[in-house]
This record gives sequence, C-alpha cells and structure tokens, in this order.
Amino acid sequence: MDSPSSSGDSLTARMIPRHSSLDSFGAMKVVQLVNLASIRVSKAELRQRVMLPKYLRLAIRDCILRKDDSSPASSSSSYVTPEVPLMVFVNPKSGGRQGPLIKERLQNLISEEQVFDLTEVKPNEFIRYGLGCLEVLAAQGDDCAREIRERMRIVVAGGDGTVGWVLGCLGELNVQNRQPVPPVSIMPLGTGNDLSRSFGWGGSFPFAWKSAIKRTLYRASVAPISRLDSWNILITMPSGEIEDPPYSLKTTQECIIDQSLEIAGELPPSRNGYEGVFYNYFSIGMDAQVAYGFHHLRNEKPNLANGPIANKIIYSGYGCSQGWFMTHCTNDPGLRGLKNIMTLHIKKLDSSEWEKVPVPKSVRAVVALNLHSYGSGRNPWGNLKQDYLEKRGFVEAQADDGLLEIFGLKQGWHASFVMVELISAKHIAQAAAIRLEIRGGEWKDAFMQMDGEPWKQPMSKDYSTFVDIKRVPHQSLVVKGD
Repeated sequence: MDSPSSSGDSLTARMIPRHSSLDSFGAMKVVQLVNLASIRVSKAELRQRVMLPKYLRLAIRDCILRKDDSSPASSSSSYVTPEVPLMVFVNPKSGGRQGPLIKERLQNLISEEQVFDLTEVKPNEFIRYGLGCLEVLAAQGDDCAREIRERMRIVVAGGDGTVGWVLGCLGELNVQNRQPVPPVSIMPLGTGNDLSRSFGWGGSFPFAWKSAIKRTLYRASVAPISRLDSWNILITMPSGEIEDPPYSLKTTQECIIDQSLEIAGELPPSRNGYEGVFYNYFSIGMDAQVAYGFHHLRNEKPNLANGPIANKIIYSGYGCSQGWFMTHCTNDPGLRGLKNIMTLHIKKLDSSEWEKVPVPKSVRAVVALNLHSYGSGRNPWGNLKQDYLEKRGFVEAQADDGLLEIFGLKQGWHASFVMVELISAKHIAQAAAIRLEIRGGEWKDAFMQMDGEPWKQPMSKDYSTFVDIKRVPHQSLVVKGD
C-alpha cells in the first residue's frame, strides 16, 4: 500500500514505494515539489535519508569483490532502514574528466561503499552480486535488507551512453523476475545529455560540486518516477566483426532473419550478430560518421575534450570536415544518399504487418528517436499541429507510447536549420518495429550510433546487413528531476 511518509521536512510531501509492483512507481507523485536548488540539506540529514547501515554496505562490497552473492546472516533488529537508499555509479571519463572529483565528493557525502567507479565495478556485477546479497539476506529474514532492496534508487553520474548502460543492465531484473527494478536518476556529465534533459536533470552539471552534488542526491530521493520505453536492436551481418563495438552492443547467436519480408539484396550464408538496447535514438549515416570521428579524436587526444563546451566546439568543427557541407564540391550528393543502400520496413502500433516505407532520395542520415531531445536538447521531430498529425497518420510523440519517430537529415545546411529549430526534420514514419536492410555495394563501411555510442559497421559487397528494432516488453523507470 502507498502512503505518505514525512521526515520532518515541511517543504515536500512525498510517496515512498514499499512493494515490488511496477505500478507503485508509476503511482508515485509529489504533492508539493518546490525549487530544490534553494533547499539547504545538511550532510547529516542526507546521510540519514539515503545511507545504508554499515553491515549491509560491507556485505554488498564483499560480495561484489568475491563475485559471490552469499552473505552470512545478520540480525537487523537494531538498524533503522533509510527512507530512500541510494547507490551511485560514476563514469570517471565523463564530464571533461571531472568524474574522479565527483566520485571523491560523493564518497565523502554518503559512504565509500555506496559509490561505484564504473571502470572498477560494472553495473551487471552490482546487480548480480550486490542486489543478490540483499536478496539472500532478505530470504534469511533480514527485514532491513528486504526494505532497502525494495526502496533502492540508482544515481548515474555520466553521459547518455553511461545511463543507457546502467538502464540496460537493470532491465535484466525483469527478465530474471527480480522485482522491483530500482529507478534511475541522472547526474549529467556527458556532452549531449539528452536523456538527462528529457527527464528534468538538465543539460550539464554545475561546477559548484560541493553544493550541487548534495542537492542532486536529495532530489534523487524525493522526485517522482516516470516510465521510459526501451528498444532492442539486433544487427545480423555477414561473417566478420564490428571493430571496437560500444559496450552497449554484445555478440549474440540469435541471427534469424525474417524471410517473409521482401529482401532486396542477398542473404549472407554465414552470419554474425550483435544485440543491444537503446533508450533515446538509433541513427545511421552522416551524423553517426561525425560522432564516430569525434569519439576517436577524443580518445586519442583527451586533453582536447576537457569540458562540454570544448566538446561541442570540436564536434561542430569535425562535422564541417566530414562532408556534410562540401559533398557537392567533391562528387554527386546523390551518391551519399541512404536510399542507394538501404531499404526500410516498419510495423505500426497494434499491427502485425510489415510496411515498406520509401527513404527520401536526399536523406543522408536516418534517425529513429524515442525522446523529444536529440543533439544536445534539440527537438528535430518538432511540435506538430494536430491537423498535420492526422493528415500523416501520426500521434503526438511521447517517451512511453511504444513508438519511434523516424526522420531524416539531408545535408549540413538542412541539419543546421533543424538543430536551431528553424525547421523540422524530414518526417518519414512512426513505428512500433523497424527493419533496415543495408546493401554494401561500393560502400566499404556504414556508420551507426545509438544513444551517443557510435561504431563503424563493415559492409559486404555481396551480402546484406540487417538491423531489427523492437520495443522491450518491460519499460524502464527514470526519476524526474524537475
């Protein structure tokens, strides 16, 4: 049963989830959520609200180190359960390399054992051994461990890719029937931070670390929770491997191709597969090529990428050098159009039939977008009028509507006007499932990305590569920051 719980703070009234139903999270609401930037929270108050008892912190730490979820039984009768226990994941490579400073401050604010460096502890390790430890203790009758497992929330300090990584690992709890799934709040340290923007956590993190981090932790413990569609992507390619795939893509043996669809090219006789999950967008084409180049430039010369502003300047400059603007000076622009190599099929909502959708000739980047935010807070789909929606057979875009908005970008000038929101992108379709067939031909490589994680996709001259996208049955839970 959901009931209001007060900690003596008259500024907010809030609901604390106390059972495993996902609907309990959806029913959470804040009766009076004021501007938390003006709230002063003492370190002692914050710790009382979010910090785990020491015996559980040490048990979780030891289980992760041993990679074993077994833990000796403990009596919890003398321990007070925190109202909203928080666990924090920090990507030290995010935020212009400010991650280590943030990690140190977080450990000082709550505890060292509740803050995890993602280069040392992966989220799947925490889920398997850390949460597993709490579940084992709860099964042994430890009420404190049981309540902490039920009330826990996760804070992710990093960019969109990092947040997506953690959300993807947490989604495995649904597959394993290990509810409840902890909701995620965001400390935006990336360049674009579109996931963060979409849920009210802002486009960047303020550099007044000491006070900002404390307020963010407090907000993470009191704010309401929203739902977010998750999308599974399966890439089936001819024998070969993606070079340096992002951590959001894993190899898989599930390489079955739906041959009921019209296939324009040739089926590969032997296949390799990659599978992953995204939350904001998947794209193919020139925007992914620019992102790929910037990503490698940043890794090769990390001193250049020393903050979000510097990142954006370098990103813009790199984009100008990759052919967005100068294609017509070097060769026929039509040669770079995705129509030449790609066939697009979609399924509409509540339909089991595939429908072939033409790719506009001028389009050089195709994006399937789940949120309203893309490219550092832009809305390329646009706020469309009702009569236009009805004319095109579209519905108003939402993050939990079971649909992806598919649009195209033509070239640099078009993309520039879209990014400053003077015009909308080229609307192509709304889809509940997507099938892309990509034919190599003269293209040696294609560039793709999802949620800011780009890669170079090797192409075969003789055989097609297939990209299948469908919604994950279970929605993710994200704490709203506003």
